[in-house]
Amino acid sequence: MTIYASIKTALQSAPRTWLITGVAGFIGSNLLETLLKLDQTVVGLDNFATGHRHNLDDVQTQVTPAQWDRLTFIEGDIRNLADCRQACAGADYVLHQAALGSVPRSLDDPITTNATNIDGFLNMLVAARDAGAKRVVYAASSSTYGDHPGLPKQEDVIGKPLSPYAVTKVVNELYADVFARAYGLGSIGLRYFNVFGPRQDPDGAYAAVIPKWTAALIAGQDVFINGDGETSRDFCYIDNAVQANLLAAAATDPQAANQVYNVAVGERTTLNDLYTRIHRHLLPRYPHLQGAQPTYRDFRPGDVRHSLADITKVATRLGYAPTHRLGEGLEIALPWYSRHA
Repeated sequence: MTIYASIKTALQSAPRTWLITGVAGFIGSNLLETLLKLDQTVVGLDNFATGHRHNLDDVQTQVTPAQWDRLTFIEGDIRNLADCRQACAGADYVLHQAALGSVPRSLDDPITTNATNIDGFLNMLVAARDAGAKRVVYAASSSTYGDHPGLPKQEDVIGKPLSPYAVTKVVNELYADVFARAYGLGSIGLRYFNVFGPRQDPDGAYAAVIPKWTAALIAGQDVFINGDGETSRDFCYIDNAVQANLLAAAATDPQAANQVYNVAVGERTTLNDLYTRIHRHLLPRYPHLQGAQPTYRDFRPGDVRHSLADITKVATRLGYAPTHRLGEGLEIALPWYSRHA
């Protein structure tokens, strides 16, 4: 995990107490590992709806026993205000990662998505406000840009949401802004663009594309591409997302707070190119992939055609600079996915 020296020095010189919601999930567990390695005190909240105990077990193997003892884990649900209050008690910073992701999942079950992503988010804001937290850094989403065709995506220009999931993420930003104005609760929203990396779940109907394709190729199964494969995304390696969270929490410039920021690399990759990269990387180890080709099918409802982030704002105001581009991230992530396939 790449940690900026300035962040490391700031956190280790003045240890803080952190709450990570969704701590057993992909991004949450990577945040946990980084903070424990920085000797921070962490409270983790998760209900294991999409997170996994094995992610926590894996973190434990990456830190010292003394660092692991700095974690207090609460099995609870953000839809329960009492659980949120318990988790927020004494927290300086809240890193809110808990959510039901996935556009298709939200189309299949908009009610549960709404309850988790909106009711749960409101519960966390109330609990953080009442606990006197210094700042809430929350997982926003590039889905907020909706049907706006402009590229690259800039934070102050959005379109209409294309899915229930996107609606929930728009509402999160609105609620965060209201809580800043009405109650003085500082917050920063991070609009993630297709984050990938170790501990990302390859299983299930709503798995993200990179781990899902990797697992399918290794198993000799079909890889499906929705549409013609020229749909493009700004793929962001997990270390970049961790960096953005820590910079957002540690930011001291008043102008940096109560904002939303793109978290990405600022490079666009088509699904066809992504498949080629993954296939090329796996082929030497898995010769059965010789000649393997993807299967194309209809475009998926609710999907954005192209996505590319403008990262000028996050670079200027938070000092963010991605340490891993797609190729560098795949060099780390694909071996991890292969070992856990």
